[in-house]
Amino acid sequence: MKQLSDKQSRMMNFLHRFFHERGYPPTIRDIQSGCQISSTSVVDYNLRILEREGYIHRDREVSRGIELGTLRVVRVPIIGYIAAGEPIPVPTSDTWNAEEIDSLEVTEALTRGKSGIYALKVKGRSMIDAMIIEGDTVLMEQATTAENGEMVAAWLKQEEEATLKRFYLESGRVRLQPANEEMAPIYVDPENVSIQGKVIGVIRKLG
Repeated sequence: MKQLSDKQSRMMNFLHRFFHERGYPPTIRDIQSGCQISSTSVVDYNLRILEREGYIHRDREVSRGIELGTLRVVRVPIIGYIAAGEPIPVPTSDTWNAEEIDSLEVTEALTRGKSGIYALKVKGRSMIDAMIIEGDTVLMEQATTAENGEMVAAWLKQEEEATLKRFYLESGRVRLQPANEEMAPIYVDPENVSIQGKVIGVIRKLG
């Protein structure tokens, strides 16, 4: 199977959550609205790719004619909360990502076939322009380094706080950039930042 794009991953997230919570498939307009996609034609284009790659089956004669393919389901631990806003203290200091508080089941496609994936619940609004809002769950790949522009869970050592931001290493400092034009970036000394993971997917709570 072909690796999914970010948009296709969001659509698969949405499909699985919709099926789980409603018990029936969404319409194309449901997907457009739920995934914040510009048009139904973009939705249809990506559904065709998902169908071609075997992730879904479609009956185009009915409005809710989407069936999920037979995919391997994996369990992902939810290990805490992460702030998409100002950094917030987390309960277990620098081992904050070690304790599981819950879990969820997702398809292997959503974890991109990678091991060591964990999940965090999102608080705050600083990443809304990246389509991450309060109440969402982010899927994280364990990582200790990041490239500029990647979305990371960053641990601020001195403050003992965690935050979800885009990472940029600049001259003599790290910029943790929100995806909300109303919020300012956070500037920190590189020695004060520990990368805990990189975002590989987002699961939105419906309703």
